[in-house]
Amino acid sequence: GIRRLNKLLITNARLVNEGETRDADVLIEGERISRIEASITPSDDIEVIDAAGRLLMPGMIDDQVHFREPGLTNKGDLATESAAAVAGGITSFMDMPNVNPQTTTRQALADKYALAEHRCTANYGFYLGATNRNIEEIKALGVGEACGIKVFMGASTGDMLVDDSAALERIFEYAPVMVVTHCEHSPTIWDNEAKARAEYGDAVPMSEHPAIRSAAACLKSSSMAVEMARRFDALLHVLHLTTAVEMALFSKAHRSEKRITAEVCVHHLWFDESRYEDLGTRIKCNPAIKAASDRAALVKAVNEGRIDVIATDHAPHTSSEKKQSYFKAPAGLPLVQHALLVLFDLADRGEISRELIVERACHAPADLFGVQERGYVREGWYADLVIVDPDRPFRVEKSNLLCKCHWSPFEDHEFSSTIDTTIVNGEVVYRDGELTRNIAGQRLEFDRAR
Repeated sequence: GIRRLNKLLITNARLVNEGETRDADVLIEGERISRIEASITPSDDIEVIDAAGRLLMPGMIDDQVHFREPGLTNKGDLATESAAAVAGGITSFMDMPNVNPQTTTRQALADKYALAEHRCTANYGFYLGATNRNIEEIKALGVGEACGIKVFMGASTGDMLVDDSAALERIFEYAPVMVVTHCEHSPTIWDNEAKARAEYGDAVPMSEHPAIRSAAACLKSSSMAVEMARRFDALLHVLHLTTAVEMALFSKAHRSEKRITAEVCVHHLWFDESRYEDLGTRIKCNPAIKAASDRAALVKAVNEGRIDVIATDHAPHTSSEKKQSYFKAPAGLPLVQHALLVLFDLADRGEISRELIVERACHAPADLFGVQERGYVREGWYADLVIVDPDRPFRVEKSNLLCKCHWSPFEDHEFSSTIDTTIVNGEVVYRDGELTRNIAGQRLEFDRAR
């Protein structure tokens, strides 16, 4: 017989969407939102979730994660990390190419999409990675085949460094979709590492990390990316910015008027270098968490619109890997389960508004990447929704961690808010602290060409 459209009604919500907060009921039929009204009367065939005055918002679209599949699945995989993501209110993610084999060919990209099918609790999109030599693959890429072209303009992890200036120019000239960059100048970092080794040997203290991966190393690379994007009129999105000095590179204009945009990650809005003392390598990431003044500048830039997107750069490693010494411990931390909670804590402190959280973590990534019919709460659009309880604290403990690596830099921290319910494509995937095991994720559709 014909499958009856499953209907779900969310009542008594405070809807945070498109720059305002208002009382609303939202009716979902099948995968999509069918009605948004001040009040909707339920009929017998409708399942009702009473939001009871809690906040309702679009699910976060995380434009930068490392879910470690294929090839590095001892750290995390598409199934485990997407489940952790929905527990954090992230309903869509874009995963990076530094896996094994690296996603640097269209075939590897197709293989990765095949791996994700029927296994992701959140919606998924994948980047094509750039190398010094794969310009023909980049040129052949169809719009919608990848969310963007990832360029490591500075070695981070894996050997995907694009350091040949002629190759870089070709990437910016021919990329059919947005170029996203990791900007740190490797020679500057290598010099700083040599100085640190000369002073400390192998026993470099973690507090040296922001001096080694310095603001100067960031600025040298990001200013080069911006210059190149201007020269070739490329679409450029600069990832995980960490410094006050780089903010002058970016305009306060609305994202609809810019071809060069910027992203900040939650850990750089939350931590500063004072935390190396207690957290050590647990907050070792590239680019580095830097000074309190840098953190404040990033928050200001989010408010001003110089920074367009807030993401995670979720990058899990095993606990034993992270316990190694400075040079051996890998960079990256697991963040998807707590990213929105971090942002709501910042809102509670008066640093950002709730409307701005939705603007930067939901609306902006959808617009910049051309994500089809997601990122907003609109009639006819996909029902990717999150209910946040701003009055119920959430304490992070080992027992409630869902990432495969099973540790978090937030352990024992109590956040002021709780993710109450997460809905992906009209299906409840997380509710009251539990995954429902509905594997509702779909491949994201992208339509933004350069």
